[in-house]
Amino acid sequence: MTQPRFLQIHTLSPYTSALLNRDDSGLAKRLPYGDAMRTRISSQCLKRHWRCAVDPHALKTIRGAQDAFRSRELVTKRVIDPLRKQFSDDIAAALEPEFQAAVYGDKGTSKKGRQTLLLGEPELNWLRDEAERLAKESEGDTEAIKAAAKKWGQDFKRNIKALRENTKLPAGLTAALFGRMVTSDPDANITAPVHVAHAFTVHQEESESDYFTAVDDLSGDEPGADTIQETELTSGLFYGYVVVDLPGLLKNLGGDAELAGQVLHNLIYLISEVSPGAKLGSTAPYGRASFMLLEAGDRQPRSLAEAYRQPCAPRVGPAVAALTEHLAALDETYATGEERRVMSLTNAEVPRAGPGSLADLAAWAQYLPQAMVS
Repeated sequence: MTQPRFLQIHTLSPYTSALLNRDDSGLAKRLPYGDAMRTRISSQCLKRHWRCAVDPHALKTIRGAQDAFRSRELVTKRVIDPLRKQFSDDIAAALEPEFQAAVYGDKGTSKKGRQTLLLGEPELNWLRDEAERLAKESEGDTEAIKAAAKKWGQDFKRNIKALRENTKLPAGLTAALFGRMVTSDPDANITAPVHVAHAFTVHQEESESDYFTAVDDLSGDEPGADTIQETELTSGLFYGYVVVDLPGLLKNLGGDAELAGQVLHNLIYLISEVSPGAKLGSTAPYGRASFMLLEAGDRQPRSLAEAYRQPCAPRVGPAVAALTEHLAALDETYATGEERRVMSLTNAEVPRAGPGSLADLAAWAQYLPQAMVS
């Protein structure tokens, strides 16, 4: 195999009687495709569940991983509030405006003016240490600390840039995988090496409005329901597509091929096994991929979504058949030569794909970064 640049991950995952991802009106997200409306799961929803999974293969279990937090109150809760245990509220109040403005921009002193920002544990620890240093140097003089904080704010971007350049995973593993955009500090932006498509059903949407009631247990002999509501439920077989820019991943991980391999290993498990979904208590929306295809190659990636422009039967067998037929046509036309591994609950053969278990696919993906540096 030529040195791989991209890892493509294709999945088919079934869910029944669920409401996996809702829009602003509380209905299932949708996508018109090929003259048919499909049920959709947004990439944001998928990524959040993979990031936050409490699982044996969770990203945070990886040795060397750094945590990260996304909030408009990072400075308040992770930098200023801890100071209040050591210093007076006046000292904390004198520091906070400059730290908020430094991190969130000129409008950051107001919570409404802040964007929801992602900072890694190393960045937050540095900010907290800097705040503590300024507080100690002020010796309780609030005017002195205001002046020192203002000077600190003027040097902030240069100093935190130096920190980021000399710290492994300064923005945490989350930003290293899924990127970060900071409008107030373009130097803090991180390009995402993991690209996630919105998943959609390979068939026309299947939905129903579920009418349900709740009975008041203490209502005595009074008949009828105390609460009457409706919600939408959907079923579907979803095509998912993820691309990993392998050189980009290695760059964001400081060139650590072992760490990159462990990330890919765990990511394969998370994509296959971790379910998105709301209404856990009433729908138990837990499923696992019935099919997963990995492709490693050096050419520009391409989705296999076109296999489902014509809706297929809502079963794994026909969906895999449609995908393999489209893949064979692409191979004949473009001959891009990707190396492949496949896990499937059906017996269908995938062109030039070695079959294996989920563990086999994860182990194969884990080796790819090593192949790039060897």
